[in-house]
This record gives sequence, C-alpha cells and structure tokens, in this order.
Amino acid sequence: MARYLDAKCKLCRREGDKLFLKGERCFSDRCAMEKRPYPPGQHGRSRRRKVSEYGTQLREKQKLRRIYGVLEKPFRNYFAEAARRKGVTGTNLLQLLECRLDNVVYRLGFAPSRDMARQLVNHRHFEVNDHVVDIPSFQVKPGDKVTLRARSRKNPLILDSMKNATARGRVGYVTIEDGKFDGQLTTVPERELIPINVQEQLIVELYSK
Repeated sequence: MARYLDAKCKLCRREGDKLFLKGERCFSDRCAMEKRPYPPGQHGRSRRRKVSEYGTQLREKQKLRRIYGVLEKPFRNYFAEAARRKGVTGTNLLQLLECRLDNVVYRLGFAPSRDMARQLVNHRHFEVNDHVVDIPSFQVKPGDKVTLRARSRKNPLILDSMKNATARGRVGYVTIEDGKFDGQLTTVPERELIPINVQEQLIVELYSK
C-alpha cells in the first residue's frame, strides 16, 4: 500500500493549517506551523500566486484526505457512498470518515494521532463488540463498544496518550470513563460537533464537475 514517507509537518505547511498529524508535538511550540507558517520549498515564503476556483477546491480535498490519512481511490469511494446517502453529501462524507475505527480510537484518546491509531488497529490491539478488528477503515456504528485488549493495557505509548487525552480535547459523540479501557461511539456526529476546519462543500463541488 502507498504511504507518505516525507516529513508530515510539510503537509500542514502546504495546506496552511494545522492537520494534527504529529500527536503531542502539534500542541507544543515545536509545531512547524508555529515556526514556519508558510508553504515548504525554496519559494514558499514569497509565493503570492492567485489560486483558481479549482485550486481552492482541490486544496480542501487534499486537506481532508491528509487529516484522515486516506488515499485518493478510497476517498473517492467514500464520496460516492456519501452521495448515495440521504442528506447533505458533505456532511455524510465527514460522518463516514469520523466513523472509521482508526479515527474512533484517536477520538477516544488511545492514540495521540490518527497515524498511530491506524498502526495500533493494524497490530490487533483493539476489539469491537468483543471481536478483534484489524481493519482501520472498519465502520463503527453508534453503540459499538471499542475495547483495548488486555495484552495491550501496559503499552506505555497508549497509557501516555490516554493520560494526555483530556488536554487534547474530547468530542461529544464518543464516551469513555477516565482510567477505563473501553469506550463507545454514542451517535453519528452532526457537522457542528466535528472539530475539522474544512469547507466540505468545496469538495462536493469539485467532484460534481
């Protein structure tokens, strides 16, 4: 599977916004966006090009893909599914991405970043409704119980992430008690509850051309 192997902070600088790809570092003064809030590259600081309508739409799509760590083909499949569903397509798209197992693990605080959450899921650290699931894109449904397996409960990376989860901020559509190793997605999140700085309507316009 294709993977991005370059510095993740370059992605934030390219999009001009914090994408929270590096866990705790993104909340500290070591964040690249605090030091160099301009695009990477030789001409990043002096770049003043006017961005076209298509370019603006493309940047929003790339930003959303990078936030959730989804490749282009799966992202198109998510959009197709969002368009088939009733309701607002842009909101449906965000809800599908938010209900991915790796994202729910991240939202519950078991991992400091979605990238780490994806790795933990791949390595079979979690169960959903008492069944081991190692597919990061698995769609978690409201009421599903996500549990850290007993063999993983002394993992220092996970314990450290859980300790700092409150400081990073929690969302209202997942629940987990402090010190517990299982949580739930309580409801499919409404758009106003999803803390993502993206104009999803621009992505709908891009794919609707």
